[in-house]
Amino acid sequence: MKRKSAKELLVDSFRELAMTRSFDKISTHDITENCGYSTATFYRQFRDKYDLVAWAYCQDTEQIFNTSENSNRSIKEILISAAKYYYNHKAYFANLLLNVRGFESFMLNMTEVNYKKMLEILKSAGKEENLDRYTEMLVRQYVIGMVGFICEWIVDKQKADLDELISVFLDTFPYKLNKYLTT
Repeated sequence: MKRKSAKELLVDSFRELAMTRSFDKISTHDITENCGYSTATFYRQFRDKYDLVAWAYCQDTEQIFNTSENSNRSIKEILISAAKYYYNHKAYFANLLLNVRGFESFMLNMTEVNYKKMLEILKSAGKEENLDRYTEMLVRQYVIGMVGFICEWIVDKQKADLDELISVFLDTFPYKLNKYLTT
C-alpha cells in the first residue's frame, strides 16, 4: 500500500478546510495545523496556497486524463469522467473561483492544464507524434470554451445536471476531431 506524501496530505488538509471555509479565510497555518505538519514543511512543498491549489488541480487532471493507466478508455469516456469530476467537486471549485483574487488566473491555469492533457490524449489516440497546427487550434478553442462553461456552471451562471454537462462536453467536441472520440 502506497503512503501519501506530505504534498498529498497538505492538499487533503486544505480540501477538508475548504469544505467549511472560504479560500481567502484559509491560511497556511490552518492547513498545517489541520494535518499536524509545520509551516516549514508546507513551504518546502509549496510556495503558497495558490501553488497548492494549482498542483492539486494538475494531479486531479492527470488522473482524469491518464490514458496510460486506462489505455482502453476512449476520448468520449475521458470527457465523461471530466464532467463527473467537475460535477462531484462543484462546491470546492465554487469556493476557489468565488474567493480567489485571481478568478481569471485560475481559469487560465485550468485552460493550460486541460489543453496540454487533451493534446497528449489526441496524440496517443491517433498514434501521432505531433498534431498539425489547425488541430491544435481546434483543441485550444474547445478547451477554452469548455473551461469557460465549467467555470460559469460552477458559479451557477449556467444550470445543468450531470447528464446535461456530459452532453455539453460531447456535443461541443469539434466535429473535425470526432475520429478521436472512438479510438
